[in-house]
Amino acid sequence: MKKADTKKLDKKTIVDLMKDLDVTRDELRALRFDLASGKVKNITKVQETKKNIARILTAINMKSKEKENDGNK
Repeated sequence: MKKADTKKLDKKTIVDLMKDLDVTRDELRALRFDLASGKVKNITKVQETKKNIARILTAINMKSKEKENDGNK
């Protein structure tokens, strides 16, 4: 995920981010099965997918905190 892609995450809503999270987790699950069965030899894709999940979760947490702060004002 490039820096431009992380900026796109900031523009998305929490609902869209949750959908992206589900898709990325499914992708990681498929990669793990392929790795275990020997179809995939490149483990960097698994690491990259984990990082993308962390980025999405961070964006969700930031958005939820912003909502809380807006609601307290």
